[in-house]
Amino acid sequence: MSDQMLVTAARLLADGEVCVAGCGAARRAARLARAVHAPGLTVLGDDGTVDGVPAATAGVADTTYWLQGGRVDVGVLVADQVDAFGNVNTTVLGEYDEPTTRLAGVGAAAEIAAGAGRVVVLLPHRLSAFVVRVDFVTAPGALAGPLDRAQLGLRGVGTVAVVTDLGILRPDPATAELVLTDVHPGVSVDRVRAETGWPLEVADEVGVTEPATAEEVAALRAG
Repeated sequence: MSDQMLVTAARLLADGEVCVAGCGAARRAARLARAVHAPGLTVLGDDGTVDGVPAATAGVADTTYWLQGGRVDVGVLVADQVDAFGNVNTTVLGEYDEPTTRLAGVGAAAEIAAGAGRVVVLLPHRLSAFVVRVDFVTAPGALAGPLDRAQLGLRGVGTVAVVTDLGILRPDPATAELVLTDVHPGVSVDRVRAETGWPLEVADEVGVTEPATAEEVAALRAG
């Protein structure tokens, strides 16, 4: 995972929020936010740790209760595959019963996606990972349209940003389909489109993310 991707994701987390972060890069982004600009961010791990301190544990069940009770502002997830509606796959590639690849699995991703107020997703931007429809919905984004989550009674708005090593995709409010809103420095819109497996819509004004600062890079290395 690139420094710019982790830094960009961390900047989407605010001071005073409660965050449940999945494994790996998701946890690193949350810890970075807490170290640099959001000291009051409470980071719950999907393994039950609190603020990354092994001595402070809540238990996996407690984390789930917080999600079910609407006490989590934001979830951060990593993905192996994501689709045009921000659905996440970390279960299998190919057919479920006869997969070409069996992935790491769900962990608490389904609970995070269903229960957090909003969700930030991280993954490298590759054509094989950005597909029209994920092979398996491990964690729901908008499912297949803007009303689907509400019809199923899911809490929160689902995926609000997919942060990659090329830029940021966010859902269109009208269609819930992901749209390119920002690129990282030196990345072209054409490159992002070439690595996306559906006809990617682009915002009227595409922003450019701020480069990682020396403080942010140092905090990443330390954490």
